Amino acid sequence: MDVFVYGTLTEPERVAAVLGSYVFVGPATLDGLRLVEGRYPTLAPGGETAGRLLRTDEVDALDAYEDVDGGLYVRETVPLDAPSEHPDTASVYVGDPDRLDADATWPGSGPFGERVRSVLDERDVRVRLTPRDPV
Repeated sequence: MDVFVYGTLTEPERVAAVLGSYVFVGPATLDGLRLVEGRYPTLAPGGETAGRLLRTDEVDALDAYEDVDGGLYVRETVPLDAPSEHPDTASVYVGDPDRLDADATWPGSGPFGERVRSVLDERDVRVRLTPRDPV
């Protein structure tokens, strides 16, 4: 699975403490969501966020790290703009700003995860793999 990471999971030492097997595919940009600082970094509608594309099969370990079962973060899938040898989609973790003391608003009503999915469905949110400069 390819995952757009920002914040703590861009640090190789942190990722190595969470995952046994992974590779950083390269720099990437998340279009349509902006970085918001709180107790931990999260995202809010609008703008863009610089990060990295991480590839791993250890989804359960990432979900545990992001406390998906506890509702701290939700994992969603968005389109991935990358060369043909890459998957068509990437996952992204979005933290609940109310629980992270972050200044962000997700429109709509209902549970946080449903509001995130609604925004992702309505807007052109996608991950773009940043081309590397030719050597």
